[in-house]
Formats: sequence, structure tokens, C-alpha cells
Amino acid sequence: MLEINMEDVKNVLISCKPYLIFLGIVCVAAVAALIVCAVNKKLQKKTKYLIRTQAGVVVLMAIILTANMIVTGPMYTLVSLAMGEGSISDASIESSSEFGVKVAEEGIVLLENDNLLPLEKNKTINVFGWASTNPCYGGSGSGGISDAYPTTSLLDGLKEAGFETNTELSEFYTAYNAQRPSVNMFAQDWTLPEPPVDQYSDELMQNAREFSDTAMVVLARTGCENADLPTDLTTVTYNNNSTDYEDFGSDRHYLELSRSEENMLNMVCENFDNVIVVYNGSSVFELGFAKEHEQIKSLIWCPGTGQTGFKALGEIIAGEVNPSGKTTDILAKDLEKAPSYNNFVVTMYDNMDEHGVANAFNPDELKAPSFSNYVEGIYVGYRFYETAAAEGFINYEDEVSYPFGYGLSYTSFEQKMGELTEDKEGNISVDVTVTNTGSVAGKEVVELYYNPPYTNGGIEKSSANLVAFDKTGLLGAGESETVTLTFTAEDMASYDTYNHGCYVLESGDYILSLQSDSHNVIDSRVCNVAEELVYDEHNPRSTDEVAATNQFDFAEGDATYLSRADGFANYAEATAKPVNKSMSDEAKAMYLDNTNYHPEDYNNDSDEMPVTGADNGIKLAELRGASYDDERWDLLLDELTVDEMDNLIALGGYQTAAIESIGKVATTDCDGPVDIYNNFTGVSSIGLPAVVMLAFTWNTDIATEYGECLASMADEMNVSGWYAPSMNMHRSAFAGRNFEYYSEDGFISGKMAASVVQGSNKYGVYAYIKHFALNDQETDRWYKNSMWSNEQAIREIYLKPFEMAVKEGHATAVMSSYNYIGPVWSGACAPLQQTVLRDEWGFRGMVITDYFLAAGGAMNADQAIRNGSDMMLTNIEAGTNHVVDKTSATGILAMRNATHNILYTVVNSRAYDEENLHTGAPAWEITLIVIDIVLLALLVLLEVFVVRKGYNRRKDDTIQVIEKTE
Repeated sequence: MLEINMEDVKNVLISCKPYLIFLGIVCVAAVAALIVCAVNKKLQKKTKYLIRTQAGVVVLMAIILTANMIVTGPMYTLVSLAMGEGSISDASIESSSEFGVKVAEEGIVLLENDNLLPLEKNKTINVFGWASTNPCYGGSGSGGISDAYPTTSLLDGLKEAGFETNTELSEFYTAYNAQRPSVNMFAQDWTLPEPPVDQYSDELMQNAREFSDTAMVVLARTGCENADLPTDLTTVTYNNNSTDYEDFGSDRHYLELSRSEENMLNMVCENFDNVIVVYNGSSVFELGFAKEHEQIKSLIWCPGTGQTGFKALGEIIAGEVNPSGKTTDILAKDLEKAPSYNNFVVTMYDNMDEHGVANAFNPDELKAPSFSNYVEGIYVGYRFYETAAAEGFINYEDEVSYPFGYGLSYTSFEQKMGELTEDKEGNISVDVTVTNTGSVAGKEVVELYYNPPYTNGGIEKSSANLVAFDKTGLLGAGESETVTLTFTAEDMASYDTYNHGCYVLESGDYILSLQSDSHNVIDSRVCNVAEELVYDEHNPRSTDEVAATNQFDFAEGDATYLSRADGFANYAEATAKPVNKSMSDEAKAMYLDNTNYHPEDYNNDSDEMPVTGADNGIKLAELRGASYDDERWDLLLDELTVDEMDNLIALGGYQTAAIESIGKVATTDCDGPVDIYNNFTGVSSIGLPAVVMLAFTWNTDIATEYGECLASMADEMNVSGWYAPSMNMHRSAFAGRNFEYYSEDGFISGKMAASVVQGSNKYGVYAYIKHFALNDQETDRWYKNSMWSNEQAIREIYLKPFEMAVKEGHATAVMSSYNYIGPVWSGACAPLQQTVLRDEWGFRGMVITDYFLAAGGAMNADQAIRNGSDMMLTNIEAGTNHVVDKTSATGILAMRNATHNILYTVVNSRAYDEENLHTGAPAWEITLIVIDIVLLALLVLLEVFVVRKGYNRRKDDTIQVIEKTE
């Protein structure tokens, strides 16, 4: 049932007040003229023409003014966005297309190679696998790419590299199923329409053997916003040309070979001795099968390539480019044995129905709040597998196919580690000399890890922790380069939740290891910490404004968290499926949503009402470059009315609204993260490779260029804000949006994201780092999904990339997330949005919500702005996006603070560069005004004509009467 929010109706009517008054005056005047004509009995028979014409004038005037009222009232924002200016130049299309290839050249990972690659040029190749004709270029939802530009397919990439592929095979796959199943944020089709082996005729296979002695098998998996990947293929409906249901493997999940794929791979290996397998996807896939077939000589991981990156795959196959990518996730042999597996799938609460909401796609279904327990604690990805192996809890070779940070090259390298040095500022450095000992030019990644001292039962610590990395330039055969890796002692501190309640660097020996990946050590040095360092409020870390102390006790809940104590003795208990499905009474007492949040309950009687609507004569442009605490901000904020602040806060979707009184221009913000896409004009940039591919480069310079590339195109499109980069964690391989996130490791995620933000900042485009925070899965994200975790994991794993993007990348915009952190919605979580983000990290800028959904029942502007958020991501009336409490001092102060944050961000963006700053009404509105003036002038002339004609008729009638009388 449609509910009408009378406050929203009131706001619309107020915004349209001038037009309503004008419309009323015109209609009253026109109706009055009609009445005069109609009641004049002497003229009734003679004035039908006048009445009809005047009625037409009234109707036409009503249509014109109603259209104006709609366009400049409730539809103003949408019309403004739809009339946005800007397009991508040919030069940018060319340069960004070339850059996409550059990312893939350094991001594609060679996992296996038994002297098969590179292939000779002009060689013929049989390319097997339905995905060869339907590869993945990225993900779907906001992370998808536009179809506005040509896309280089996988087969195109091979052809451009000089290879000839078997067209009979590609035509066979296209005929079987020409399109990849539809996967987007509202409809998911996870089917894998791989032809069963009985569809391959003897003639087809005979022709393939005659065509080439080499076969390539392509496997692809996609990802999606708003849905996680299937952990059980029995939930997937197979359609189109798929055959027997069981052929796909009812006992399998989405990230392993389906039965049809396995049968096809076996068939290929039976017919060809030289097999290359290409995995095309961003999520970790179970690749253990590659070592089970001696015919599989080469294995390549090629994440989403964007619109041009498949060219790089052809170059690598041909040896024109030497692969240098490294994994940023560990590849486990059995993903169902990951410690997060049983607690990744959403679990519904059994005692929270009063906070349930209707399913957006099935109104008859009640969606109760749900939860996910981050029971693995800090032992995410390689941190678990490396530590469990060190403790003797697992046999590493039995559990892991390929380590984190792993990748091969066509050449070989030697790395020599120098001695550790420390300067007066506490920076610890080590020089690593890298020499190309092979015969072809290549690049090498240098990785430094630390293994901290661990006390059984003490602070949880991983035995392997990436602390620094770099990548060499292109080294010719025999050439060397010395790389300097730098970090600080406090980078090795652990968060001590239960004792000191802050970061602590325990005393003892810290082993610094130069490694080829997370598992294999090349050389090491010992860094001794003589005495314990406690980074409490008296001794904050050098990068913190104030000390990081316990803020998330409320988010721990009643879950049992995995511990290294006694060799992971509590593993079975901690990682089991949740048994208790009830939220505790203590947590429920903290739980707020739109059913029980009332802003007046949180007013502070001691707050003083600020000045509004003052005439201080200050314009926003005057504060460009000024400190956030500049005293002139108060004078500017005093000028704003409550309604102006409310409009800015409430309508922040894909824009920041204009405020004429202070010269605040409207800006356009667009989706990402691999392109800039304007949903309203349809203009899009080139789509770059998925950020997983970017992370695989281990090259921060390329990451900076990634941000620069997209921001430069945003600048051409007149876009000032970019909803990216995304930096949630690969907590589980089954997370639907992993293609949008960098890694399972917070450190490399943070380094790459910070570099992207730096690149974006170069063009004055504010990048919204997202989704802040613990938004590491997609299923039921709209329905109040509570994420429970302990403080150490929150800080060391999930907040780490955001922290680095703020401190090193100097981000000025953040997007919060749908989920709850424990019992508190993230967008209204003051410990997160205020204490950690602003107080500890020193963030200065604005926080926007994720897409504003009143249906979800969690989001409201009052609660958000009182707890650290500033702007609601919607451009239409969405129920609770407007501030309700506009009379209390507490409410107005919160609005004022949020407005300050938004204005500070915008005035320091490209929108206020001299060449971009255009105050006053936008061109489309000026055009509308001109059209209105012309139409009104025509109507006035028409009215004069009608009146004169009526007058002349009356005059003629009068003369006729006189003549008859005479």
C-alpha cells in the first residue's frame, strides 16, 4: 500500500509556492473573464467564440505553469542531472583504452608454466569453453562497464597478438548460447551453460586436432552487486540450452568446476598434450585441478579486463609482454573449509520481527533483520593459512594451491636483502637488490613481511603480515635495481582489545622476511623491540590525531572468535554454523531504526540555537583553500536558512545541490569504480579493468595513474564526485562484489586505494571511499544485516584500507554502508563516523549514505547527521531523507555541521576551479525562462486579440441595435 508522507508533500508545495501563486492569479483572472462573459445575458449568444477561446487560454496557461512547477519543483534535481554537460574527448578515449591494456599487462597472473608459454607467433589455437565467447569484463551493478565503446573480446585479444583460433569451436559455443546470463543488482542468473561433452561431435574434435596441437580452456565467473555467489548450485535454475540438471553438479558451488566444465576439461586433456587454462574472474576459484592433469602446462588468472584489457592476454600468450602480476588472495583448494564459510551466509534473527520490512521484490514476504558473525577474527585469508601451518594445525600443501603474493614470470630473478636501518623519525628501511638472472626482460615484485613475537593466549597475531612492497621497473637480462622498502615500528603494533584497549607493540624479536609470496622466505632480518610500547591516550601513534582506543565493544556480540591459542584449539567451536539466532536483550536495547528512532529523545537542552538567515555578505568561493576551522566558516553558515541546509542534506544523490544565496554551485557525482557513468545523461567513460586486476599489479604508480585516468575523464564530463574506490575486504570468496574490492589483505588494499585517491585528487575530483564499513557481503544488505566482530579485527582488517586512504590518500569523501555494525546502523554509528574517522584519523570532508532506501527502514536524515554522516544519497523524495527536527538547537546544529562538511569538500574540488566555476542558474534553466517569457508574451498577445475581438463584436452589436432602434 502506498503511504503518503505529508511532510514531503508540504516540502514540494513550499518549493513550488511562487508558481502556485502565479498560476492562481492567472487562473482567477481568466475565470473571472469567463464568468463576466457567461453571465452577460445580452451577449451570451454572441460570446461563444470568446468563451471557447478564453477557456483555451486558461488550459494552456495551466499546462505551461504546471510543467514549470514540476520541473523547477520536485523534478528540479532530476532535470538538472539529465541536462548535465560534458563528454569524453577522442584523445581521452584513446589514452584510457591504452591505459586499460597497461593495467592488464601488469595484472594478469601466470600461476603455472611448464615451458609451454610463450607460444610462437602465428600459431593456431583451439579455444575451448563457452566462456571463450562470453568472457567477463568486470562485474555488474554500479561496478559494470558501459556498452558505449567497442570492447576487445578474449578472442579479439588473441587475434590481435597474431594467433589464429578455431572458428568452428567458437561458432559451436555461440550457437549453443550466445549470451552470458543476465546478472545485475536486481536479477541474478548464475547458470553456467557449458555444453555437455556429448554435444561435441567426433567430427568437431577431429577437426580441432587437425587444426592445432595446442588447446586453451577458458573458465569464467562473474560477480554482482546485491547478491552473493551461490554456495550451493541446487539453488540455481538452469535454462536456455542447458541439459540434464545433474550435469552441472548439484553437489557443487559456483567457484569450482561444474560437472560439465570438468567433463569438458577431461575431454580436452585426453585429446591434447599442450593445454593452457585461463581463469577469467575476480573471485578466488578452486584451481587445484590444474595439478591433477599433466597435460595442463600453463595456468593463467585473468580478472575482469575492462573494455580493452584482453589485448594484454594475447600479448602475454605471445611473449610480447612478460607477466609480472601477483595474487592478492590466497587460493585455497577447498573454499568450504575456509574459517568464514559457515558464518558468511546470512542468518535471520528469530526475535526481531518487529523490525522487519517487506521484501522489495515480494511485498508479501517479511524480511526480518539478519546477521553475520565475523568469527575468524584477524585470521582472514593468508593470515589463517600461514599461521595455521606455522602452528601445525594444517598441512599447507594439502590446503593451499597458490599462496598470497604469488605469480610467475618468463624470466628468473634474484633478490638480495640488505641490513635494516632506522632513522631519527623512526622509519625502518631495508634495501633489496633485484637482478634479472634470466634471458628476457621483466618486472619483479618485492614483498616484505613481519612475523611478530606471540605469547600463547595473548594478543592474537598472524605469523605472516605484509608490511611493505614495491615493484621494479623493466629489467633487461642481467640488469639490477635496488628497491628501498620503508615502514615504522608502530606499523607492526597489534590492537590489544582486552588489556590496554589500544595498539601495543610488544617487546621481543620481530622477524622481517623478504619473501617471494606469503609462504616462501628468501631472506630475513631480526628487529628487536627492547620494551613494550603502548599507544594509549598519552602516547598515540604518530599518524593519529588522538589515540585509537576501544570504540566497538558493542559490536562483539556473543560469538566465539577464532584464537591461535593452543594451536587453534577452539577452531571447531568458533567456525561452526551459528546456533543462537536471537539478538541479546542488551543489543536490542541499542537497536534503532525508523520504527523507534525519535530525534527529540536525543536533544541536548544545553545546546544553543545557531544564527540562520544572516546577511554577512560572504560567498562560498571566498573559503576555497581556507582551513576547515577558519572563523569565516561561521559567518558563512550563519547566512543559511534551515530549508537551504535541509535541501542540501536531503538531496545528495548523484549531486550536491546548489545554494544560490552563498554562490554554492550544483555538482554532479557519478558511479564507479572502473568507469565514470552518468545515469541521467547516459554519458560514460571507458571501463578500466576490475580493481582486482589493478591490485594484482602490485604497482602503486599504476594505481595513481588509474585514479588520474578516471578523474580526467570525470573532469571532461563535468563530474566532481566519484563513488569509488571500493575497499571492503575479500572476507569470503563468495562475496558478490569482490570484483570491486582489492584483496583479502588490508595493507595492500589501503596502499592501492590511497594511490587511486591521490590520482583522483590531482583533478579535483573527490573520491567517495566506500562502503564504510564491514560491508563485505551483499545478500540482504537492504534489510538491516548486522555484522558482529571484535575490535581487533575491525581495526586491523576491515578499517585498515579506509584508514590508509584517509591518512595517505587524503580522501575528503566517504560513503557509508547499509549494514549494521552490531546493533548500530553504520551510517549513524558515531564511534565509526565521528570518533574513528574524524577524531582519530583527522578526516575533513563529507560522508554520504549508500543509496537511500526508505523501504529498508534503517536510514533517516536526523539520526545520520547527529552521528557523523552528512548527506543522503537520493535525488527524489524518499520518505526520511529530510530532517524532521528543524526546530531544536540540537537538530539545527547537526544540520549546520553536516552542511559545513559538504561545503568544505565541494569548495575545494574541481567545481571551484576558475575555469569550471559558473554561478547563477544553469543553462537549461535560463533556456526554460526564455521559453516561458516567449510563451507568456504570445499568450498576452492572444489575450489582447481575444479582448479586442470581443470588444469589436460588442461594438458591432451595439451599432446594429442602434440602427434597428432608429
